[in-house]
Amino acid sequence: MTSVRVWGPGVGAVVVLVATGAWARGTTGAAVDAGLWADVRPAIEARLVAQSKGDGYGESEPALRAKWFCEASALDLREDDGRVRAGVDTLCVEYGVREGALLECGGSHYPQVMRLERDGEGYRVVAQEEPPDGAGYADWEKDHFSVFAESRLGDAVSSAGLESAARVHFGVASGVPVGDC
Repeated sequence: MTSVRVWGPGVGAVVVLVATGAWARGTTGAAVDAGLWADVRPAIEARLVAQSKGDGYGESEPALRAKWFCEASALDLREDDGRVRAGVDTLCVEYGVREGALLECGGSHYPQVMRLERDGEGYRVVAQEEPPDGAGYADWEKDHFSVFAESRLGDAVSSAGLESAARVHFGVASGVPVGDC
């Protein structure tokens, strides 16, 4: 009986420490290599913009001068022999302008896995996977992302950076509200 009273709190403390470590790793330990991300991000975002062209309402209205703006957030990033596997959360928004007002014309937000290879000074995307629409979406996420990365997929994504880039591109002041196409 004495040994249970002595060892019980010790075992409980170890369980709490392990659980705390797992939680901390899930919130901060899943960090990606910032240098590698800085190297591959331009290729990923250029690919997203190129693929988005032709998919928005704004492009069907030439007077809107619509343009796609895309960004990716790294969730999983791994490099092996010059090849990179990047699990990313992507956001693309199509903006246009009419009578000095910034307009949001369309957008998309979903996770993807991109594979890249070195291409001279930078990287190029050589393969890309995205989840299926509807049934199978959740299973795809589980199969393609770590538990820690998958837990961050539900985080709210802000389009503030894309909106800011669109304002600069179109010369729209920051105080002007964004409207719909």
